Amino acid sequence: MHTFAKITATEAKLFLRTPMWAVTGLLLPTGVLLAVGLIPGMTEPSEITGGYRFIDLWVPSLIVISIGILALQSIPAAVATYREQGVLRRLATTPVHPAYLLGAQLLVHVVVALAGIALTLGLAAAVFDVPLPKHPLAFAVTLLLGIVSVFALGLLAAAVARTAKSAGGIAAIVFLPIMFFGGVYLPRPLLPEVLRRIGDYLPPGAQPLQDAWVGPGVQPLQLVVLAAFAVIGTASAARLFRWE
Repeated sequence: MHTFAKITATEAKLFLRTPMWAVTGLLLPTGVLLAVGLIPGMTEPSEITGGYRFIDLWVPSLIVISIGILALQSIPAAVATYREQGVLRRLATTPVHPAYLLGAQLLVHVVVALAGIALTLGLAAAVFDVPLPKHPLAFAVTLLLGIVSVFALGLLAAAVARTAKSAGGIAAIVFLPIMFFGGVYLPRPLLPEVLRRIGDYLPPGAQPLQDAWVGPGVQPLQLVVLAAFAVIGTASAARLFRWE
């Protein structure tokens, strides 16, 4: 088995031994979906949402939850813990490059995030008859850019954090605004216009995901901004990252 595959398998086992993040990433969005669906009026068309149901427009915000928790809470804490414990420093003295460990961590977390998103979408369709995306290709591209951009921000937090505790604090600076502008704390249609416009261009792209889901399609500028976050975040994390 290739070295990277072995490390990935090991990281997956370690990740599942402390299942808090896995369970949270997988089940929290679906739990929120069910809770929202039970609120009176959430499954009825509303003038505020242009005739759509609130539940239809909330699905992109649930995607924000899954990506945000794993990218901005779990990844920074895991990488900072490895640095704090000297794991990265010891790996740097072996033929196995520490980048393999980071790549394995990213792969495991992204897979869990995608599984949580798939579970949420499937449950939304089965229980609340939420339709599939009107523009599936645009939805897939936006989701990809959103995942890369937010995980890049998570790695950036991990790059500058010296301890697991500080990693959580640094990541929270990004996590809380992303949750807010992504419509997690309050449905985006209820936000003031200026806040909605700001949120239109922030990772992981709640508005373009919504536009690909039930709207007219994604605006190219939104994809360009998400791509810029992804590129700049990844480059900054790579530049600032230290193995010890």
